Amino acid sequence: MSFAILNAVNTLLSFYSWLLIARILMSWVPDVENSKFGQVLVSITEPYLGLFRRFIPPLPLGGGHLDLSPIVAIFAWNFVQKGVISVLLWLM
Repeated sequence: MSFAILNAVNTLLSFYSWLLIARILMSWVPDVENSKFGQVLVSITEPYLGLFRRFIPPLPLGGGHLDLSPIVAIFAWNFVQKGVISVLLWLM
């Protein structure tokens, strides 16, 4: 039973990582954020990504900007995921 809980938590955390990656890739394609899928993905990922955007400003790059906050957010999420799994393993 405890292995099933651990597996479910790990799967949910991994799924959110993939949603973050999909959101980053989606930003490269014009008008995808305006689709129904894009709106749902933005509503799920923006609360987390917004935390990092407040503290990490975009870098000026030619005529546009390079937003590094999603990269930092994914690294932080991976640390959180490993930490949660380690704590659950310790508790079980």
